[in-house]
Amino acid sequence: MLYISEIDQLSNYPSIDTDVLRTFVAIADQGGFTRAGELVNRTQSAVSMQMKRLEEDVLQRKLFERDGRQVRLTPEGQVLLGYARRILKLHSEVFNTLREPHMVGLVRIGTPDDYVMRYLPGILKRFSKAYPLIQIEMHCEGTPILMQRRDLALTVVSREAGNEIGELLRNERMVWVASPCFCVDEHEALPLAISGMDSFCTQWARASLDAIGREYRLAYHSSNGAAIQAVVGAGLAVTVMMESLVTEDLRILGSDEGFGPLHTVNLRLLRNPSMSSPITECLAEYILEGFRL
Repeated sequence: MLYISEIDQLSNYPSIDTDVLRTFVAIADQGGFTRAGELVNRTQSAVSMQMKRLEEDVLQRKLFERDGRQVRLTPEGQVLLGYARRILKLHSEVFNTLREPHMVGLVRIGTPDDYVMRYLPGILKRFSKAYPLIQIEMHCEGTPILMQRRDLALTVVSREAGNEIGELLRNERMVWVASPCFCVDEHEALPLAISGMDSFCTQWARASLDAIGREYRLAYHSSNGAAIQAVVGAGLAVTVMMESLVTEDLRILGSDEGFGPLHTVNLRLLRNPSMSSPITECLAEYILEGFRL
């Protein structure tokens, strides 16, 4: 409960408009004022003015470090970013709950199955607690197939640098992975387990091995991430995967065993404009937050 003195104290603080916070978050996510302006439908000069007022008049703290066209958050900016995401999430929940008190419906989302194992449980648990009457239909397939579908409201995909689309969820370092019992030196031709013959991750793996002259063979192929992980966990092959997906029963292979670094992959969220609704937009915000935790 807030007492009168506490309410008076709160009233002395300046307020921050949610539109300003939304612009601030867009800058942090996009890495620049111009791209953020496109996202929030404002000019670059309007975005700059908003942030100048936020820094100088409201918070009196420097929030950005500028390096040419690139923008990075200061430590104070990082602190504000965490609060901004929480405030915008609560703001969205208030409007969705009060304007749509009976949030009922079906949302179809698509995602590769390995993301389901790592990220989706926590996201869906929080979402279903807030909106228990919304039904979620999940479709787990590889990114190339998901990209062709038009019946999904929200889709999580992986993209290589320079080929980005949608909204950034997180950047992930790809790593070489094997079972603790797998001995690299015992194999004249390194057995590989891959999730897609033509995926850019497979191309990265093969190019990395070709570059060092390491012989290999494509021993296992499955579009199911759990199947690939089971094969690797059994010590039958090595694979490449996102660092955050490496479980305790696997180990990362490094340069001491002859494995060079791999590229970074972008996880992106795609929204289907033709299926947009308060429900899908609300779930999208939960997904954006969940992947960044």
